[in-house]
Amino acid sequence: MDGVADCTYWVLSAARGRGVATGATVAVARWALHDRGLHRLELQHSTANPASCRVAAKAGFTLEGTLRSAMRHPDGWHDMHLHARVAGDP
Repeated sequence: MDGVADCTYWVLSAARGRGVATGATVAVARWALHDRGLHRLELQHSTANPASCRVAAKAGFTLEGTLRSAMRHPDGWHDMHLHARVAGDP
């Protein structure tokens, strides 16, 4: 889709809990929505990963819903949360 992109992150265990993912996600969102002129930035994570949900929320991504059995992980199919930021969000 024109003007829409996906955002994802992965942090090594040694850096977790230090705000690295949140800071990087805020910076990428600012670049994508303001500097690159995208309209919407989407982020998905497994509902089994509450830390990723906290990162998305802290980075200003609104939880829009749950995609049931949407992604296969090594341990099976996972429900996924869909978060998004759009141009003009604070």
